[in-house]
Amino acid sequence: MTLKSYTITQGRNRAAARSYLKATGLTDADLKKPIIGIANTWTETMNCNFKLRDLAVHVKEGIRAAGGTPMEFNTIAISDGITMGTEGMKASLVSREVIADSIELVARGHMFDGIVALVACDKTIPGAAMALLRLNIPGVILYGGSILPGRLHGKDITILQVFEAMGANAAGKMSDDELLEIENHACPGAGACGGQFTANTMATVMELIGLSPMGTASVPQVDIRKEDVARRCGEVILNCVHKNLLPRDICTRTSFINAIAGVAASGGSTNAVLHLLAMAREAEVELDINDFQRISEKTPIIVDLQPGGQYVAVDVDKAGGIGVIAQRLVEGNFVDSSVMTCTGHTFAEEAAKAVETPGQQVIRPLSNPMKPTGGLAILRGSLAPDGCVIKLSGHNKRKHTGPARVFEREEEAILAVNEGKIKPNDVILIRYEGPKGGPGMREMLLVTSAVIGAGLGDTVTLLTDGRFSGATHGFMAAHIAPEAFDGGPVAAVHEGDIIDIDVDAGTLNLNVPAEEIARRMLSWKQPEPRYKTGVFAKYVKLVGSASQGAITSGF
Repeated sequence: MTLKSYTITQGRNRAAARSYLKATGLTDADLKKPIIGIANTWTETMNCNFKLRDLAVHVKEGIRAAGGTPMEFNTIAISDGITMGTEGMKASLVSREVIADSIELVARGHMFDGIVALVACDKTIPGAAMALLRLNIPGVILYGGSILPGRLHGKDITILQVFEAMGANAAGKMSDDELLEIENHACPGAGACGGQFTANTMATVMELIGLSPMGTASVPQVDIRKEDVARRCGEVILNCVHKNLLPRDICTRTSFINAIAGVAASGGSTNAVLHLLAMAREAEVELDINDFQRISEKTPIIVDLQPGGQYVAVDVDKAGGIGVIAQRLVEGNFVDSSVMTCTGHTFAEEAAKAVETPGQQVIRPLSNPMKPTGGLAILRGSLAPDGCVIKLSGHNKRKHTGPARVFEREEEAILAVNEGKIKPNDVILIRYEGPKGGPGMREMLLVTSAVIGAGLGDTVTLLTDGRFSGATHGFMAAHIAPEAFDGGPVAAVHEGDIIDIDVDAGTLNLNVPAEEIARRMLSWKQPEPRYKTGVFAKYVKLVGSASQGAITSGF
């Protein structure tokens, strides 16, 4: 087998390169084997990715046992949860592009024969997938795994309860001591956020789209079984190399449709829309925001997970894993099970291996869904001509009409909620938080949590050209496009304007005549960018619309 890495490692002219590599402990025999890059997003800045360096050891064992030579390298990770509600959160979505670019650069520079990407916190997962699809060399994604739930007063809790407790404390409904008790118990160790928030949603996506071996993602990060999962991924990547099984062979349009069905069925994060669109563009697969609407309309929610349900992510593992979700999707004909996965087996073959735990209640039978349709919808209208995403899991509300409460930054909205200035029926509109306007499209979890904590979750709606956390629940719409910074109609909204949201009609409208919107926009001026140098300034110049995945790859 002629390997890509031989360009680096073989021949007289590569003697200097081999000399360098032998200084790291490699031998001539090692350098004749397939070289597998291990792209590690380990970091000490958060619990989500904290054990990935340990997992890499076991990935290497699997690679060596299967006849390959591993080479580990690092890329970055930004914690969504830790930076939430601060200027630092602007770095989160930007990091997705940096992760993809950095993996691409190292892989092109060192000409790996394959890659295993170790991921956990939100943007590391799609960032790694984007890199693999861009490079189109054999690749496997290993999700580090969810955190175990915290335990307080006999109940499982996650970081969601901390954020909502913050809102309740600000509203005077919870004492400082009660908040501290929840804070101290919610996160017992390493692992990504413990509901079907963005990390676990995208981990589900990676199994269902075929880039992660089925049965690997749902194992918690601190579970000893994760070591076997890591070794298995090392073996799978060598099989991909030997069979020349490439990411774009796996991630076809059909596979993307399967993944969207999984997001809908699990009540997953709205961020999956952004990330799957970005991945599709890297794979040169035609995927449109309207595909999410079409698939969600016909796919029931069958997984009872926070934030819309009651169970936590590790309960999926106890129920039999994501493979059980795959079995339900096959049973209901919601997916095409003939597509290939990274193991070299089909979706149907991999799903059939899952063993459902008798009596489990997390993954419901198709005869008893939580809802008959999926957990998100796409709306369009005079306020969002290019579309927006609304989350539907966890509530039954379908319509809202109310006065706009307009805020130019997330911090202003948080202050208004905490000071009791938001009233029932209000529509909180936070703009200039889009990909360019933020920049970086911050998540609004502090605001939505404050709304829930203040007891306004059933009566107040929030709209933004930014994003929501996967932990957000309630009647909330995000990714409004075009964004305010690009002169979208959302920039024309005045305080008190009536906004109408109708899920059944698929509309988000500003109840202001079109001529008046046009008149207002005549006097509109694009704000000065908040950052004029550095990575954020580069990002603003390159990033596209949220309706197309907010990517910077020039598509």
